[in-house]
Amino acid sequence: MSDIALGNTGAGRVRAGFDFDHAALETWLKAHVTHYAGPLEVEQFRGGQSNPTYRLTTPQRCYVLRRKPPGALIKGAHAVEREARVQAALHAQGFPVAPIHALCEDAGVIGTPFYVMDMVEGRIFWDAEIPGACREERGAIYDAMNATLARLHGYDPAAIGLGDYGHSGNYFARQLARWSRQYREDEAAGRDTAMDAAIAWLEANLPPDDGTVRVLHGDFRIDNLIFHPTRPEVLAVLDWELSTLGHPLSDFAYHAMMYHVPAHIVAGLGGADCAALGIPGEADYLAAYCRRTGRARADDYRYCMAFNLFRLAAIFHGIRGRVIRGTAANAQARERAEAFGELAQLALRATRGF
Repeated sequence: MSDIALGNTGAGRVRAGFDFDHAALETWLKAHVTHYAGPLEVEQFRGGQSNPTYRLTTPQRCYVLRRKPPGALIKGAHAVEREARVQAALHAQGFPVAPIHALCEDAGVIGTPFYVMDMVEGRIFWDAEIPGACREERGAIYDAMNATLARLHGYDPAAIGLGDYGHSGNYFARQLARWSRQYREDEAAGRDTAMDAAIAWLEANLPPDDGTVRVLHGDFRIDNLIFHPTRPEVLAVLDWELSTLGHPLSDFAYHAMMYHVPAHIVAGLGGADCAALGIPGEADYLAAYCRRTGRARADDYRYCMAFNLFRLAAIFHGIRGRVIRGTAANAQARERAEAFGELAQLALRATRGF
């Protein structure tokens, strides 16, 4: 098992600074979760960078709790309320997400808002090369990921109750403004010349808005999916904090960053021999997605890739700031923070074409 997998797998004692009143939580669970029955055991998952996540174990079943982190927060970040809403809407359509039991917006219960959902058992692959799998299984797993993302992008947001889940136009301009603002305003994390240059290129080369609007996951990666224990089937898509409405090709490009990002940063395939592993190459993977979504062309794919590498760098820049401020939720956060500069360089490289 890789160091990343070891650092993120399983749950254990709640880390210092992230505990809360378990008795108060249990009182709330009894009042708001149907058929809840204690006693309650609380552990914190090792994975997760932004919103602390906990396993709630009772004699009958297990639940998962996601909460906003304690301490000072950047405006608009850590929106667990949005996570709960989008998952509830998608579960109603039969999309693979964990069923939501209840949302608590009252910070007085455990210190921050939170929601409770089902615990979905299965496999999480922390390494995009999927060590231990055969070539055929790897290909089937990648095809299942591709199909799941295409399925998400097939929903009309208004038809599933998410028509107001985000703005419907000028996606790239709005997102670029949001993430560049968060990057510039996080003074604790500092500035980077490659990041500044990537932002300048992205601002100067904004693509035209073609009017396509879909629900975007925002962080669709192999390690944010739970697979069936034995079959290449996605049982649940996790971590909806960055979900919004926008252009689906951007969401796909974020997923396809795995072809350019090295494994030591985040579930990447950079430098891997995909053909030998049985993993489709980037062009074939993009073509499969286009077939599934009825897209004739993938115009502006280069811009989408550069934008998403910038956006991932901005996310890591935020982790860097939380490490400095002492509010990072994950023991591996310092390693992610140190990778920010490398991601900024990748974003700048993408603006020039790989």
